[in-house]
Amino acid sequence: MGPLKVDAGHPAVFQDENPAAADDAKYKAFVRSSGPNGLLPFKSADGLHWSPMTDAPILSGLGAFDSQNLAFWDPTLGQYRAYWRIFSEGIRGIRTATSSDFIHWGKHHDLTYVDSPPEHLYTNQIKPYHRAPHILIGFPTRYNDRGWTQSTQDLPELEHRKMRSSAVQRYGNVVTEGLVMSSRDGRKFNRWNEAFLRPGPERPGTWNYGHQYIAWQLVETKSALAGAANELSLYAGESYWTGKGSALRRYTLRLDGFVSVHASMQGGELLTKPFVFAGGKLSLNFASSGAGGIRVELQRPDGSPLPGHALADADVLYGDSVDRTVSWKGSHDVQSLAGQPLQLRFELQDADLYSLQFS
Repeated sequence: MGPLKVDAGHPAVFQDENPAAADDAKYKAFVRSSGPNGLLPFKSADGLHWSPMTDAPILSGLGAFDSQNLAFWDPTLGQYRAYWRIFSEGIRGIRTATSSDFIHWGKHHDLTYVDSPPEHLYTNQIKPYHRAPHILIGFPTRYNDRGWTQSTQDLPELEHRKMRSSAVQRYGNVVTEGLVMSSRDGRKFNRWNEAFLRPGPERPGTWNYGHQYIAWQLVETKSALAGAANELSLYAGESYWTGKGSALRRYTLRLDGFVSVHASMQGGELLTKPFVFAGGKLSLNFASSGAGGIRVELQRPDGSPLPGHALADADVLYGDSVDRTVSWKGSHDVQSLAGQPLQLRFELQDADLYSLQFS
C-alpha cells in the first residue's frame, strides 16, 4: 500500500505480561495512522528497537484515535484489551475491544457508565489494578468548556489565555482535570463524577486546557514517612502552554485510596452483597480518628449474624492501616466459614473503609 500518515504522538508502550509472548514481542504499542485511519501495532524485544506487526492499520474506521491509544494483557480475561477515543453523537468517548494476538480484534464496544452524565473524556488510562488485577482502574481526563465567563477571566495568566483563544477559542477557556473509574468487565464502569485530581490552587501554568492529564498509570512507591506503609504515586502534566515545556508533578495517595466508605462521628453502616470467600482471615484497609473505629459482623444471606461473629463479638478496629486483621473476641480465624455464602455488616464511626481482603 502507499505511504502512511503516521502520528507518533499518542502511543502507550507496555511490557507484555502474556506468558506466551514471543521473545521479539516482549514490548508492544499502538501508533496512530491518520491516513488510512487506524492503529499500527508495533513490537519490540527490548523496548528500544521496534518493528511493525502489520503492513496496514488495524481497527480502521472505528475511532478518532487522537488521544493516547493503549492496550495491555489482561490476566483475568486471558486476552489483550485495547481502549481508544471516539466521537459518539458529538461527545468524546471511549471504545474497547479484545484480541488474542494483538492484531485481530473482536467486536468493539463503547464504554457505558453507572449514573454518570454524557461528558467529554480524553485519555482513559485504564489498566488492571496491581493489587487486585480483576478490577480495572481508569483515570480519564474530563474536558470542561465553561465559556468566557467572569471566572474564566479571573483564572491565572489572562493575557496568555486570550492569546491562545485568538487562535482556537477552547485553548483559552477549556479546563481539564482527572477523574477515576473502575470496572470488572472492562465495558461498564463506575465513574465518580467528582474530580479525582482537581486543577488545584490557582498559580501560573494551571487551570488550563491540557492540565491534569494523569499518566498511564499508578506506581507503588515508598512513603517519605519512616515506617509508614507504601503508597501510590501518580503523575500529571501542567504548565502546558508557557515556559520551555510542560512540567510533570507527582501526587501520592494511600494504597487502595481511590474512594472510601466514610462515616462521621454520628456513625453509619454498610451492608455488602452476599458472596463466597476463600482464606482464613479478613483484613481491612481503613483509617479512623482516635475516638472512632470500625466493627464487622459476619451474616448469613438472610441477615442473621453468624455465631461468634456478631457485632457484639467484634473487636473495635481503630488506627490508620492498609492491612489490619479483623477479630472477634480476640480470634481472627474465619477458615471454617470459607466456601459458604455470607455478607458483611460494617459499623463505622469517624472512619473510612478503603478496601477489604480475605486471605
